[in-house]
Amino acid sequence: MMTDWHTISLQFGKLLLSAVLGGIIGFERESHGQAAGFRTYLVVSTGACLMMLLSLHIEVIYHNFDVSQSVIRLDPGRIASYAIASMGFLGSGAIIKGRGSVRGLTTAAALWIATGIGLSIGAGLIYQTLFTTLIIIIALYWVHPIRRLTTHRLYSIVTIKFANDEDALAKIRAVLSDFPSICIQSYSYEYEVSPNTVTYRIRIYTTNDKDWFEVASRFSRISTVEEVKWQESDVP
Repeated sequence: MMTDWHTISLQFGKLLLSAVLGGIIGFERESHGQAAGFRTYLVVSTGACLMMLLSLHIEVIYHNFDVSQSVIRLDPGRIASYAIASMGFLGSGAIIKGRGSVRGLTTAAALWIATGIGLSIGAGLIYQTLFTTLIIIIALYWVHPIRRLTTHRLYSIVTIKFANDEDALAKIRAVLSDFPSICIQSYSYEYEVSPNTVTYRIRIYTTNDKDWFEVASRFSRISTVEEVKWQESDVP
């Protein structure tokens, strides 16, 4: 069997293009401090391209196979489908759920599309893949600043400890009423008999995090306040 160097060089070009396009997306993710960066995306995209080439090659090998005489059925898309499904495991490792936020979703989605880029190039959809990569790069680099123009809720829990103060709740409400951007969702109350202190936990949300320091400063100036804590809260 003679080696078809034209086909092999074309496949080499596809693998190289997959590596370049995957690396470009990975570089953007790495510049944002993500663990899955340039090398990860390059490997994923190139590996996906190789899987697609293998899938197509298997179909070529068994092209003349008489399926009417066997229970075996050939599906060139099977390897590609498993590549996409298995990417979910790698993508889930990039997702981190914190208090009040879920981080890594864009990285996981980009890993998924990097797999698609490799598979598409392996299948010969060069121009379609280049156009898709352009859209992804625009979304990652230039759409991100646009998100800052939109407002979204930031949830927090403020914990304030008072020395025995019967007007503690009224003082809390008085301070928060001066900040219209802050909305109170719920209160919780704890009274410690021995040190004679009262602790309030207040769940709030705001669309302007610039007020947080000023609010904490206002609470600390109340004479009966012993401690002020501010922490990020889960999104309800």
